[in-house]
Formats: sequence, structure tokens, C-alpha cells
Amino acid sequence: MSQPRRITFDGAIADHSLSRLAAGLIGSEVLRIAAEVRAAQAAGREICNLTVGDFDPREFPLPASLVSGIQRALEAGHTNYPPSNGIPELRKSVTQFYRRELALEYPLESVVIAGGARPLIYATYRALVDPGERAVFPVPSWNNNHYAYLTGAVPVPLEVARANQFHPTPDQIEAALPGARLIALCSPSNPTGTGMKTQALEAISRLIVRENARRESLGERPVFLMFDQVYWATAFDGLGSPPPPALVPEVAPYTVLIDAISKSLAATGLRVGWALGHPAVMARISDFLGHVGAWAPKPEQVATAEFLADEGAFRSYRATMVHRLRERLGALHLGITRMRERGIPIEAVSPEGTLYLSMRLALGGTVAGRTLATNEDARRLLLEEAGVAVVPFQAFAMPREDGWFRLSVGAVSLAAIESGLARLERVLGGVAVK
Repeated sequence: MSQPRRITFDGAIADHSLSRLAAGLIGSEVLRIAAEVRAAQAAGREICNLTVGDFDPREFPLPASLVSGIQRALEAGHTNYPPSNGIPELRKSVTQFYRRELALEYPLESVVIAGGARPLIYATYRALVDPGERAVFPVPSWNNNHYAYLTGAVPVPLEVARANQFHPTPDQIEAALPGARLIALCSPSNPTGTGMKTQALEAISRLIVRENARRESLGERPVFLMFDQVYWATAFDGLGSPPPPALVPEVAPYTVLIDAISKSLAATGLRVGWALGHPAVMARISDFLGHVGAWAPKPEQVATAEFLADEGAFRSYRATMVHRLRERLGALHLGITRMRERGIPIEAVSPEGTLYLSMRLALGGTVAGRTLATNEDARRLLLEEAGVAVVPFQAFAMPREDGWFRLSVGAVSLAAIESGLARLERVLGGVAVK
């Protein structure tokens, strides 16, 4: 056997050697922060890691019947290519699941399966928005700024406020509708963990219907609504909102619903998601994904079809998931509220579900000799001095430096939260506010 040839890469490849799209890409800020956290943990530091929108299987194990279903599917030989739009059994199971749980009855042709929600969101942008057309989305929100960049869309970010649960108001949407091709909403929201009020979502849906009636009369292309509801099953009792077609049936032809098992079943690594919409739109989304090959693995599709069909198994797991999330989010919120009551300039929004809690730390003060002028100053203080890792809203395209952060509880124990809160209070207890 000949001696292996060692490959070396002498010299640098500059961005100008790449495509313009590649050269202009901005990497995930959340992943950059996560790398810092891993490095701190590898160095032996105790970190309460509230950064990742993921689950630790020790804290949030998969449904046992889903795991056994995957094993049975593998043993049965379901290891070949699935259909590019998903196996018929899962597509049918999704329609039945939506009829049962959300009172929405879609035809089979409306359902496309893919490897999680991400490729479906990207494919929706690709199918509906041409380069130079306007995509409207709230900030903070997850990744819409990056999808707009990848598709050449003109981003129209709408800054949202706590007073409106960190969601756009009907007035904001109405002002952005002229010339818009896509309105991208997510409820309950990543990163804020808050749900859109039913009255507001209904009003927005009616605005889209009215705008499209006007456009149809002029022979213009419609505006579409992409509604990401990946977190709907994690909403706490009474805090979720029905999806737009359940509120305003006339908006259904212009709505693409995005969903997945990633968050509702703590199954982020299994990569099974689906989208529902007008069959003509979904056919093109399916064609696009067929070229990309972003298919959900076939054994997972088979097992997911079985699990969604089991009403008792889904509702039991949902109740367990909500209980565990409520424990962790509630502990965080209570700890932060007690700090505020003791005079520490910190606050948090009452949890409504999802993995996330929105926390605000007052900027403009000093702690341990550090000036807190920006969110990044505060983030580094919390990580380096308190061993608490959080993500600033700037990672979700928010331009303002106003002290808001996302805290995610899927990968932490209650004990880790309690010890992290104790360290946080010790550090912030010395804050000096201007």
C-alpha cells in the first residue's frame, strides 16, 4: 500500500473567491454563542446554559412509543428513499391530526413532509418570493432576516414591543402590506416565548384577505402569510391562539402553515416537519424540496404517522411536556421577579409556553467594574461572572440595545436553574444604576 498523501491548504481563499451569496452570508449568532459556552464548559466551568433552542434527552426524553416505532420501522426495512413530499401514511396522519387537534380539515394534496421546519420555511420563501420582492417579518424573530437574504427578498422588519406580546400589531401589518409578497409570523414565538392574541391574529388575517381581494381586482399577485406554529402544542392552557385559517377561513388559500415534531415531541434530531397550504403552492414547494433532497428519514416518518394517530399518546406526552416546561420557565420567572423585588434592575415576561422566557436587564449601569452599555456587554457579564449563558435579541435581528434576552430551558435541569439564579443574584446584587 502506498504512503498516504497528506493534503495541505497553503494560502488563503478570500471571500471574493466565493459566490457573492456565500461571501455575504452571516453565520448564526446563536451557534457562535453556543461555541463559547462549550468552551467554558470544557474548561471546567459550571454554566447554566440557557442558549440553545434544543432539548437535553435526560430532561425531556422522547415519547417511548415514538422510539419503539422507529425501531420497528428500521427492522421492517424502511431504509430507502421516501417520496419527496412524504410517505402517504404520514401525510394522511397529519390531516387527521389537524382535524382532531385543531379542527382544520385539509386535503391530502395540501401536505408536504420534510426534514424539519427549516427546509419548509426556506422552500416557502423560494416558492412565493422573487428577488427584489418584499418579505415582512417581526423583529425579534428567528432567521427571517437570513431567509430573506438567501432568497434575494427585500426585508421589511417590523420592530415589536412587549406591550403587544412582542408581535406585530394589525396597524403595523396594514402599513406594510402594499407591495408585500410574504408576511412571516410565528406564534408562540421564538425567541420571545409569547403568543399572539387571537383578536390581533384574526384582524391581520382579515387584512390579508381584503388586500388580496383588491389585488385580484387589479390583476396583481397576492400576498401570502407564512405562519410558523411549531410551538403550538407547548403553549400553556388558555394562552395559545388558533391558526389563521381557523379564525378566518378565507385566508386559507394564502396561508402556509409550518409545523414539526421538533419542539412538541422534544424530537429536534429526528427531523420530521410538515407544511400545509393550497395544493398549487404545496406542489411547487414539493418540487423544490425534491431537488434539494431535504427529506425526513423514512423510519421516522413511519413512526411519526403512528404516533400522531394515537390520540392518547400525543395528549399524554403533551401534558408531560407542558408540565416540565412550566416548572423550568416558572422557576426562572420567579427567581428573576424576586430579584426585581429586591431592587435589582431585572425583569422577565410571564411565561406562556415554548422553551423560552424573555428577560430584560437594565443597561447603563456598572457591575464588577464593567460598564453595561450594550446587550453584548451584559451577555458577557452574565456568562463570565455568573456562569449564566443567554442570547441577546440582537441574534434575532433586533437593532435596539435595550437589554432584552432569550432564555431557553430545554437543556437544563431545575437544579441547574436554581444554582444559576443564585450566581446571577450574587453578581447583579452589586449593580450600580445611573
